[in-house]
Amino acid sequence: MPSSTPLPASQQAIVQGPAGQPTIAENVPIPALRPGTLLIKTVAVSLNPSDNKMGAAFPCPGAVIGMDFAGRIVDIRPAEGEPFSSDLRVGDMVCGVVHGSNPGDPTTGSFAEYVRAPADLVLRVPENFPVEQAVAFGTPLLTSSVAIWSSLAITALPESPLAKPAPVLVYGGSTTCGTMAIQLLKTIGYDPVATSSSRNFDMVRSYGASAVFDYTSTDLGNDIKKHTGGRLRHALDCIADQASTTCCYASLGRPGGRYAYLESSPKAWKTREAVKADFAVAYEAFGPEVKLDGEYGRPASPEKHELAVKIFKEFQKLLDGGKVKAHPIEVVGRGFESILEGLRKLKSGAVSGKRLVVWIE
Repeated sequence: MPSSTPLPASQQAIVQGPAGQPTIAENVPIPALRPGTLLIKTVAVSLNPSDNKMGAAFPCPGAVIGMDFAGRIVDIRPAEGEPFSSDLRVGDMVCGVVHGSNPGDPTTGSFAEYVRAPADLVLRVPENFPVEQAVAFGTPLLTSSVAIWSSLAITALPESPLAKPAPVLVYGGSTTCGTMAIQLLKTIGYDPVATSSSRNFDMVRSYGASAVFDYTSTDLGNDIKKHTGGRLRHALDCIADQASTTCCYASLGRPGGRYAYLESSPKAWKTREAVKADFAVAYEAFGPEVKLDGEYGRPASPEKHELAVKIFKEFQKLLDGGKVKAHPIEVVGRGFESILEGLRKLKSGAVSGKRLVVWIE
């Protein structure tokens, strides 16, 4: 049932400053619940490169920063016209993702003492699962939901996997989205092959990649094409620079296929008409219009929201059954100053193969 516990009048949070830079702020309003949302007392957060990029590209002074969170539910507001659901209760430990640094909804962000989150896009953390690992699931799962089942137009699901494995390339297999995508593809019957630096080969294989290629190889695309016997029809690019785009296009077999990429890139890099390319924007999975400029802006998409909700439910089963694991983490401290320190570390390029986590409580 919804909580009757009184809440403080305001909270501490990290918001965008005048130029979009992350700044600790006091007396930030606690976000009001909306139909179909939860209010969560934040226990831990994990950091994404986009937490730095959003403020630089789309400054919105005062907008709360942060996407991934874990914490305990303190209040619930059911969706309009729907009875209270018994699936989630006040006091449950959950993890999930929100659209932080959002010009269209600046009160939403995870780097705060309290976060408002959509009830249908959270995961209940199993009792014996470490919270500091669970907090790393949200953004990679949301991104992979859009990239795999929308951009790549894959239809298989854990309960209806492929009868015969088919290869899928995950470029950037040691990224947080890479390790998530590899696990999801494996559960639906695909054979993930990946790229990474050689020092991360063992880690990427441990998530289910059947083969891993050094991204610095001089003939990488042809090496992957030979390995897959020209059968590759799907490529997920977690890096989306010119080298990764070139590799993905070269790896796909002669008939072409589908290419999903996670960052905006020039059309000139996409050199084959037989390859259908799609820029996967995770924010679409929340449902409302994505109010960002340029290629990042998207119309409202109830369809992608419904898709993500379905994948989150499937992932909850995998999580409860011990069939998935989080990306390797590094706890960098406790409190909002540690978040700022972690963001600086991310921005410097000093982080590879790990997800930075900060305790709030």
